[in-house]
Amino acid sequence: MNGASREALAAARERLDALTDSTSVDAAQLADELAAVTALLDREASLRRVLTDPAQSGEAKAELVQRLLGAQVSGPTADLVSGMVRTRWSQPRDLVDALEELANLADLTAAEKADALDDVEDELFRFSRIVSSDTGLRAALTDRAASASAKSELLRRLIGGRANVTTERLVTRLVTAPRGRSLEAGLESLSKLAAARRDRMVAVVTSAAPLSDTQKQRLGAALAKLYGRQMHLNLDVDPEVLGGIRVQVGDEVINGSIEDRLEDARRRMAS
Repeated sequence: MNGASREALAAARERLDALTDSTSVDAAQLADELAAVTALLDREASLRRVLTDPAQSGEAKAELVQRLLGAQVSGPTADLVSGMVRTRWSQPRDLVDALEELANLADLTAAEKADALDDVEDELFRFSRIVSSDTGLRAALTDRAASASAKSELLRRLIGGRANVTTERLVTRLVTAPRGRSLEAGLESLSKLAAARRDRMVAVVTSAAPLSDTQKQRLGAALAKLYGRQMHLNLDVDPEVLGGIRVQVGDEVINGSIEDRLEDARRRMAS
């Protein structure tokens, strides 16, 4: 997103935080309703253009939202969307992307309140690994000819009751409404959003053998010191990984032994 949209999204996130801080607001219901508004505006190009038209007053656009959604969603959702259309967006599509992100954030907030955010982060990562290793499953979940209900039922059989309810909701929404993204990109985005909820970065750690608790603690501490942020470690095992370990943080990849490569990365960043 460009400048105006970034500012509008930041403001919307603050309003979402204020709403979900209230015990009277159901974060999961808010997520469902924001997802429904996302789907509506994703389908209706003319409506999203009207709601982001800089020539229209913010108040007029907010009144339109209230007329369209007031009887369909709860008051907090209608008020949140009304506030969003009062602000300026660089492109109509940015409003839809922001609504989708807020829906996901509302679900993650519900998990955080239930002290389950760590579980959701781990389950999203494990599910992404399952998908990447099972081409048949990936094909079934990304089949454009398959109905949303068929995909939802497949996911219910796969992870229903085996994963946190928030994980199931997030993955189901991604699979049934990918909005042009690959499944892998969508899962990675959700993982980063979950980590950012606690002001953490994500490090994908692939090792030739499982790491001990001590090794995980040392690696997490070293990466936190290197990047200046707390790290959430997504752990995977691959006996063929070169050098015994591979660490990826964003676009940066560190291969080799933990100590040697982290020390090398520190030297390169300091030079």
